[in-house]
Amino acid sequence: MDYRNALVTGASSGIGRGLAAWLAKRGVKVWAAARRLENLEQLKAEASDLIVPMKLDCAKGEATEAAVRALDAECGGLDLVVANAGVAVENKPKRLDWKAIENMLQVNVIGATATLCGALPGMLQRNRGHLVGISSIAAFGGLPRLGGYAGTKAYLMTFLQGLRLDLKGTGVIVSSIHPGYVKSEMTSTHKKAPPFLMETDDAVETIGAAIYRGAESVVFPWQMSLGMRTLASLPRPLYEAAARKLR
Repeated sequence: MDYRNALVTGASSGIGRGLAAWLAKRGVKVWAAARRLENLEQLKAEASDLIVPMKLDCAKGEATEAAVRALDAECGGLDLVVANAGVAVENKPKRLDWKAIENMLQVNVIGATATLCGALPGMLQRNRGHLVGISSIAAFGGLPRLGGYAGTKAYLMTFLQGLRLDLKGTGVIVSSIHPGYVKSEMTSTHKKAPPFLMETDDAVETIGAAIYRGAESVVFPWQMSLGMRTLASLPRPLYEAAARKLR
């Protein structure tokens, strides 16, 4: 697909920031959306004038859907929409922080869905477009202290899969991206480096290449993909015994 106009949410840092710059470098006009407008202005100054900063709080689903729908109409049509905004919160053993989990659900589930739903009507009308959701390797199974996060990403994976089936033959492509650990503000809080931690630029390159070839689903790095898929294929008692050791 020839991408002219794109929207990337969660573009103030990490994968979203890198992907916005990566697309702009290839001549795509990118609306880089996030809450921290100053970070987006800095991204534009450092990367490209093709980047358009857009203040957007994906935790507010109704407003997000309306903003994306309006942008699609105003810019002449979005060819690519990447629902990347996300937050990760650990579940504290025996003490769940409901407000933190609620915010994670609002951003990872409601916000991502609203972003995609806002873009879809226009894409269907034009019979062309590409919807991308940034899920996670964690979507393939619950892990200690990450049950809430894994659950939000499992939802996004399943939603995208169903959407792909519904949109077959419409001209709208749907891609589900499942990264492992990538250097970002999220992973910087870990006390020690997570396994198979990827450089942001390497992850962005993998995602960008997957988008341009219209991949339906991409899971990386291969070491974590193999490990998580193997773990998920085990009988439930064995899975839980192995997963507990990851704590």
